[in-house]
Amino acid sequence: MDKNGHILFKKRLTRTQLKAFIANTPPSLVAFEACPGSQYWGRLFTAAGFTLKIIPAQFVKPYLKSNKNDFNDAAAIAEAGSRGTMRTVPLKTDEQLALQATHRVRQRFIVERTATVNQMRALLLEYGITVPKGRKIFEKSLPNILADTDSELPQYIRSLITRLRDRWKQLDQQINEMSGLLQGAAEKSDKCQLVSSVPGIGPIVSTALIAAIGNGSQFKRARDLSAWLGLVPRQFSTGGKSNLGKISKRGNIYLRQQVLQGAKALKIHMKREKSSLGQWVAKLETCHHHHVVLVALANKIMRICWKVLTSGKQYQPFPEAA
Repeated sequence: MDKNGHILFKKRLTRTQLKAFIANTPPSLVAFEACPGSQYWGRLFTAAGFTLKIIPAQFVKPYLKSNKNDFNDAAAIAEAGSRGTMRTVPLKTDEQLALQATHRVRQRFIVERTATVNQMRALLLEYGITVPKGRKIFEKSLPNILADTDSELPQYIRSLITRLRDRWKQLDQQINEMSGLLQGAAEKSDKCQLVSSVPGIGPIVSTALIAAIGNGSQFKRARDLSAWLGLVPRQFSTGGKSNLGKISKRGNIYLRQQVLQGAKALKIHMKREKSSLGQWVAKLETCHHHHVVLVALANKIMRICWKVLTSGKQYQPFPEAA
């Protein structure tokens, strides 16, 4: 398309043909919808001198006209890319892609482990055997359940549960290996070491954060990072009247979950009287629900992380209260 949105060229290309097209076309502005493979093609276009825009899918959808097909999708992406205020996704470095892949594989193992444990519980429930909630409790109770010869559990079901238990152990080992890889990556990365100095941030959260945002320079202010992660209220304002609701929960679900878990651990173990951050949390706890306090603490942690990343200086602890 030209600057006025008129179509200059339209042709369907295979992946091989697209590589040749990149090499033989004068550099211009090219837009992608953020999806698997967009980072790879983005690097190829950038290396050829093109100006790149990778646009999140939710921002492309409003520009889709009529029915959905490949051509209409391409036209919508091109029109969205022509907007000067359009929000884009930056290209990730090799370090970010490696960290992101490790987190996704680790999370896949965790999901599979949860499914395995739930299936074992369901098999036992068919024979009237119940176990209290909690994976660790189930793990401790399982040997006694299998060793109980007085129960009505058939031998065939016992063998199936034993197989599932072996798979559970394999998944535990793989999860620990993935966690070890993330721990090692956090120790070698300067950016991870910077954000790890912030309270509530450990190797898992720091590597997930760096994989998602890099050095944080794409955000103009700290609040933008919290808003991108969905930790600020959803706004529905009109006529000069501000209406704020629950947190938006937009952005990276996995990262937000990890940040909230880190904030929860900090909230539980923080010495309220030792720092002004602790006093701030204690003051919030007197007049707000503990979930509200948890989200507020996660929001503050993300703001501090942005400041630490953009300034290149480690977090300085809050001074002790007088």
